[in-house]
Amino acid sequence: MPMRSLKQLMNKQMREVNIMPNHIHHLYHPTIIDKSIRSNKPKVDSTEDFKQILAKQQSIKLSKHAKERMVERNIHLTNKQWNTLSDKLKEAKQKGIRESVVILKGAALLVNAENQTVITAMNHEEASDKIFTNINGAILLNN
Repeated sequence: MPMRSLKQLMNKQMREVNIMPNHIHHLYHPTIIDKSIRSNKPKVDSTEDFKQILAKQQSIKLSKHAKERMVERNIHLTNKQWNTLSDKLKEAKQKGIRESVVILKGAALLVNAENQTVITAMNHEEASDKIFTNINGAILLNN
């Protein structure tokens, strides 16, 4: 008798186990990904993307204040001056300079060398007889 009741108990448990997956099945439907289907996205050269990102990071930025001051004071830099300034800011950053004054023929710029950002700009009349504080470097550009 005990054997029969054990067999009945096992049969009952098996029926419950067989019923249980049906309940779970209705609730859970995993997504099946077919790896044979190709994506329509164009292949991107990761090294070129990195170069583009790096170039954007290395270009000189103008703060909103600096843009306004350059327009107000009619300060214009040529592409050659911007390129030279960019090179000099990279050198300054390598030497540990954080804030710098850049002296040009017609203007003076206060720049953050770490972020390569022009903070403000002034013409020579405004820059004469001024004391620049919190500056730990100077860049003189003759072009």
